[in-house]
Amino acid sequence: MKKTGQHLVLAGIAYSVIHAASANAGYDTHPKFEQFASELEKEYQVPVAEAREWLAQAQKMDSVLEAIARPAEKTLEWDRYQDIFLTSKRISQGKEFMQTHKDLLAAAEAKYGVPPEIISAIIGVETFYGQRQGNYRVLDSLATLAFDYPQRPIFWRELKAFFAVAEHEKLDPATMKGSYAGAMGYGQFIPTSFLAYAVDGDGDGKRDLWGNPADAIFSVANYFNRHGWKPGEAVTQRVHVSGTDYEAVANDNLKPQWTVAELQAKGVKPTESAKADAPASLVKLIGKNGAEYWLGEYNYYVITRYNHSRLYAMAVYQLSEALKS
Repeated sequence: MKKTGQHLVLAGIAYSVIHAASANAGYDTHPKFEQFASELEKEYQVPVAEAREWLAQAQKMDSVLEAIARPAEKTLEWDRYQDIFLTSKRISQGKEFMQTHKDLLAAAEAKYGVPPEIISAIIGVETFYGQRQGNYRVLDSLATLAFDYPQRPIFWRELKAFFAVAEHEKLDPATMKGSYAGAMGYGQFIPTSFLAYAVDGDGDGKRDLWGNPADAIFSVANYFNRHGWKPGEAVTQRVHVSGTDYEAVANDNLKPQWTVAELQAKGVKPTESAKADAPASLVKLIGKNGAEYWLGEYNYYVITRYNHSRLYAMAVYQLSEALKS
């Protein structure tokens, strides 16, 4: 039967309603839900019914997909990147943070060997000392990235770990906030890092990285300790370069592949003392006055385990030096 104009309008409205409902449907209807829920139950003993209930509430976030495609570490050079983190306000707020939590920071250093200024600089770079922890629902962010961003399958794993965090810590996934990439709390731990490195800093039986500075400070220190931080050793120093041999090794690997002596033989001259047999890399950054060269010592590499970026490590180091002074 031929449709009248009224029928066409009604049909169009019905289609729009159905289409909108489909677009806003939770991820429990996604074709890969069953696979996800099965893996989640096997790996973390989270029941399929809970995964279905949680993912039914998750919403796709286009803003998350846009943000993940343009991280600052890949779009900026050091000349502009440093201006984000090495500000007078971040330094002054950091000194206040260190004074407020001096006893916690001292206790964390005594236990894990990580200096207060490094712990504070990490928290300062990540969340402005806990003040900017992110306003995304982690449930939405990680569901979006896990199911709709196949370029980075790591987020599939992070979403499973997120549900495990919620289960273990007795938290409601629908209320947990974080960054667009699913990082959480003062130190912006991704869920797998939360499971592996978060600790109860004050012995209250909880690991609260959102509201408890003790847990946050001790967890950051534990992370660095577990990744091989060397107490009392340097992080980096400016170096001079000469000849051309150094060019082949500049930024060749985040993990030190050379010794200080080997880099010296390639035309790298430290400006401060350094052990000849110490592992090191040559870091090249584009600063405000052109190329800068730095000796990436092992503790510099450890900072990149927190965020795999030379720019990030340098921002943390220079902020820590400003806080220490």
